[in-house]
Amino acid sequence: QGKLLITAIIHNNMQSRSITLLMAMRSASLAAGFVSPPSRSISGARAISSGGTNLKASTMKELAEKVLVNPKFPPEWPFSPEDFMRQDESDDTIFYDQPRLVYHIDDFAVGALTKYYAGNLKEGDDVLDICSSWVSHYPKDFKGGKVVGLGMNEYELSQNEQLTSYDVKDLNADCVFPYDDESFDKVTCVVSVDYLNQPQKVFSEIGRVLRPGGEAIISMSNRCFPTKAFRIWLQTNDLEHIFVVGSFFHFSGKFDPATCEDISPNPGRSDPLFIVKAAKKSD
Repeated sequence: QGKLLITAIIHNNMQSRSITLLMAMRSASLAAGFVSPPSRSISGARAISSGGTNLKASTMKELAEKVLVNPKFPPEWPFSPEDFMRQDESDDTIFYDQPRLVYHIDDFAVGALTKYYAGNLKEGDDVLDICSSWVSHYPKDFKGGKVVGLGMNEYELSQNEQLTSYDVKDLNADCVFPYDDESFDKVTCVVSVDYLNQPQKVFSEIGRVLRPGGEAIISMSNRCFPTKAFRIWLQTNDLEHIFVVGSFFHFSGKFDPATCEDISPNPGRSDPLFIVKAAKKSD
């Protein structure tokens, strides 16, 4: 139900040319069963790509960055609990118990993300990295204030040299962040939003811990651990992912309208990368 509604809303938001292209892309995704094997492997990393597209790079960028321009969100939260079910509903601490000191996107996408952060993280910013791991992909010369990691695996977090501190917590079991209100300037989340099975609560927490005007930066690709990604993510494509994450910001009620930027470094030749970000309301 949620997937069909999201698809319909995006179609209504796009102009006729974009609608035609998006419908063609959705047909291709449906034909591929939503989840297709990657064209190459990343050593030790996520082995499945979800909802990819074959559109021209310029067309994809245009469409991606248009998804959240004057979106027509439904009046109420459009998702059902079933939309956030996973193939593997066992305790997440079991799955994440084994450290994975690998990148989950390819080197080109990592470089694009680090470059993006270089232009969007300011010296002295207090930053919270949720779903954090052994690397946050911030520039090596970034001089933040407090840089805090919130993640699942203590060993991975202990190896992250960019963090000034870290906390271990399963946000799917307890969504409340262990931080005071308005204590960060930025919150980042790298290719992990698709594992959060209570996103409305998590995005409300992001808004709570951000200072007024502070930004949440959500980076997304089409790589995932499919058994732990929530259902609607596996059933939708890149453009719909953008809309879905934009809706998480919207329905938290704590953010200005979200925007999207396609920073894919080598479209069609390396992992795609999209940034969906929003600033906390100042009033």
